[in-house]
Amino acid sequence: ICEAPVNDPSLTNWKTFVAHESGRLIQKMLVFEKFLVWLERSDALPRIVFKEISNGNEHYIDFEEEAYEVELLRGYEFNSEIIRFCYSAPTTPHEIVDFNMRSQKRKLLKKQKVPSGYDPKDYICKRLHAKSNDSVPIPVTVLHHKDTPIDSSSPMLLYGYGAYGYSMPATFNASLISLIDRGFIYAIAHVRGGSECGKEWHANGKLQNKTNTFKDFISAAEMLISKNYSASGKVIAQGRSAGGMLMGAVANMRPDLFNGIIAEVPFVDVMNTMSDESLPLTPPEWVEWGNPINDEEAFKNMLSYCPYSNIADLPYPNILATGGLTDPRVTYWEPAKWVARLRHHNISDSLILLCTNMDAGHGGASGRFDRLAEVALSWVFCLMISGKTDRIEITESK
Repeated sequence: ICEAPVNDPSLTNWKTFVAHESGRLIQKMLVFEKFLVWLERSDALPRIVFKEISNGNEHYIDFEEEAYEVELLRGYEFNSEIIRFCYSAPTTPHEIVDFNMRSQKRKLLKKQKVPSGYDPKDYICKRLHAKSNDSVPIPVTVLHHKDTPIDSSSPMLLYGYGAYGYSMPATFNASLISLIDRGFIYAIAHVRGGSECGKEWHANGKLQNKTNTFKDFISAAEMLISKNYSASGKVIAQGRSAGGMLMGAVANMRPDLFNGIIAEVPFVDVMNTMSDESLPLTPPEWVEWGNPINDEEAFKNMLSYCPYSNIADLPYPNILATGGLTDPRVTYWEPAKWVARLRHHNISDSLILLCTNMDAGHGGASGRFDRLAEVALSWVFCLMISGKTDRIEITESK
């Protein structure tokens, strides 16, 4: 963050007010009469920092939980000493809080209610780190019920994304509680490709470095298995959109590691899509994945991990793929052709299922209850393949 005189704010007059730190991303900044406030993120955790303009004294708001999410809300009073933020954690429903920067006291304004009932003392959240193949520590958030045994017997749902510099938040999700109450352990692998650990985290998970995303996810699963949170063949991986690419890649790389894969609107036909410049979203995406039309190295790199292109005669895990008929980002035929090819090459007796929503696009079903029905479908798949419920009948919709 730099400062410059109002009457001549040219680059030559810039002076550093908050210096750059490697591994830190400053995401938002607010200016008050006496304070400068900013939201930063490092090691996959957000932090609110406020600095007195007159003397340079710097403070940050402390949070006790190992993993959490904070959103700094915009202020509208320039001479105020109060900032407002939204706080939540995997075990803590969303809270709206006012914080006085002068007294450093908090005031809780509003807290999310869970209508079915919820006691945060029943759940445990941990922040762990896995060592990737190149020895880089990968943050991993873990959530489970306090009564769930940590002895390798529990099934696990492991979520990952890792693209476009988007940081996966460790936030509260009421929909997860029903799954966790049934003995599942839930984890988020904060893999490279996001910005959890600065812009370098994004750069080291895109273009020629894309395979780091997949290796980070596999390392996270192996670390959790080594710590007895689950076992090989009991982990279910989940990812959406670009996270669906991650799902397709790890299914090819380590099918033995997973009991199931949930790939929601998955970007799995990377080679064909990125080679078709007539698609309106393809040219803007070249900055993230590379241009295989004009760049031979980008072509070779993309071909090495493209989920559809690397399907082989392997014992694939159970797979649930979803698509949306009107999806303009990941066209519905990508999961459809991916599933068709997987079924042709799969040498195990696993289920490979496709659900195409004929009334939805990339964001899934609209409406509160239709959205919950999509979540329920994923949870039923998890419970079914983990032996937590009787096998259900798969019927074709006419």
